[in-house]
Amino acid sequence: MSHIQVEHDGAVAILTIARRERMNSLDIETARDLRKAGLALARDRAVRAVVLRGDGGVFCSGADLKYIRAGGTQQDLDYLVAGGAPVGGKGYGALFKAILEYLHSTISEIRRAPKPFIAAVDGAAAAGGLGLAMACDLVVASERSTFEWAYFKTGLSGAESTTFLLPRLVGLRKALELAMIGPRLSARDALGVGLISAVHPDALLDAEARALAHRLAAGPTEAMAVAKNLMNAAAGMDRLDVHLDRELEELARIADGADFAEGLDAFFAKRPAAFGGPG
Repeated sequence: MSHIQVEHDGAVAILTIARRERMNSLDIETARDLRKAGLALARDRAVRAVVLRGDGGVFCSGADLKYIRAGGTQQDLDYLVAGGAPVGGKGYGALFKAILEYLHSTISEIRRAPKPFIAAVDGAAAAGGLGLAMACDLVVASERSTFEWAYFKTGLSGAESTTFLLPRLVGLRKALELAMIGPRLSARDALGVGLISAVHPDALLDAEARALAHRLAAGPTEAMAVAKNLMNAAAGMDRLDVHLDRELEELARIADGADFAEGLDAFFAKRPAAFGGPG
């Protein structure tokens, strides 16, 4: 059963991550299904605007750390190497790489799509969930929503477009603060630093996001697509895919190291991590 749901409402599509029992986090299957649905909606000419949301009062918490800790299955990783040979490595990099290849492709499609993508964030948007939200053209949030870098909690370096988009949205100094100090921003704080576009009462978020999507879908979407493309160029988005590749490789390397192994153990033991740095 897929954890990715698509609803069509006229010219608007609602794309939902429905894996609430795992904080709408992404294992390989969910990341693959999200990419498939995102790509289809980005290229469907009958769809003029897309709302990306999470189910059950959570947006997305990024890659599924429980799944990664369990090691996945060989079948999950077979596509990474010719002939299905065993994937080596002493750490967790291969699983992260498998998830991020799908997720990074989704983010790239969102940025290139000739139509507006709106993130409707209710609850937590952390790590890869933060990256997914930032990749959208507009972000609307509920009053109870929160936004958090979160990668350093487990000793990871950042991916899912966060190291590319965060300094472009809030400036380099603020981006470093959000990453290194790691505050969990409220919706109002996120609005204040320019991470999101609007804040709505919790009960009204879905209706407001849908109404905004219909408003945009009824507009001059061809002109919007051209303007989006020009603004992407002005912001250096032509370098996004190269940067995503580097994010993936660096995070996979870090995930094979001792600090992430310690951070992962500490995360599930609910204790402070004792990071040792390069060893």
